[in-house]
Amino acid sequence: MPVPGWTILCDFDGTISVEDVIDSLLDRFGRPGWEVLEQDWRAGRIGSRECMAGQVDLLQMTRDELDAHLAEIWIDHAFPGFVAKARELGVPLRVVSDGLDYAIHRILARYGLNDLPLAANHLAPAEPPKQWQLTSPFQADGCRSGTCKCACVAQAREGGAKTLLIGDGASDFCAADRVDFVFAKHRLIEHCRATGIPYVPITGFEDALELLPQLLDGSLLERSAVAALSAA
Repeated sequence: MPVPGWTILCDFDGTISVEDVIDSLLDRFGRPGWEVLEQDWRAGRIGSRECMAGQVDLLQMTRDELDAHLAEIWIDHAFPGFVAKARELGVPLRVVSDGLDYAIHRILARYGLNDLPLAANHLAPAEPPKQWQLTSPFQADGCRSGTCKCACVAQAREGGAKTLLIGDGASDFCAADRVDFVFAKHRLIEHCRATGIPYVPITGFEDALELLPQLLDGSLLERSAVAALSAA
């Protein structure tokens, strides 16, 4: 029988989407100065919330220009099928992102998926001379991220659910330490490997679609535990 009570928490930028939305916006519409904020964040001098808030302040674009840009951003072709399979199997899925809620809703709406629960930073029009501003309704005390994914994990586990994280980068590192299993892409693979977090590497949602039933029936966890013992 399937293991009961799994919940999926899934990153958006670089995981569901094929490119990072805020990076693409800054490359196209960012005024000078956003690169300095990026360097400060990468060096650890500021957190992602401070970095993104400052970068959003520097975006110079109209709503129409924003919407036209978002219409050109694609998601992993297998993600809609993965969502359908998760729903068929009764597994809740929540998108947890340190990105922009407006952008995520617009992109997912093209695929009929804008009803997915979402935790992300809030993008809104600003008072002139700025055009856009960022707020972070899912931040947490002591966390420098705009969206505290660790808090999202804790919330998912309140009812006793096991948690699966699907992610790709630094914004997922902290949450990966707190979930029961990880489907990892890119930099998150190295983090899980280095810290001994139970995970499988994936290249996209075709892999995730194949692996999900194996996670639910317990066989994936068994294989992961055997592999960890063999590597020890």
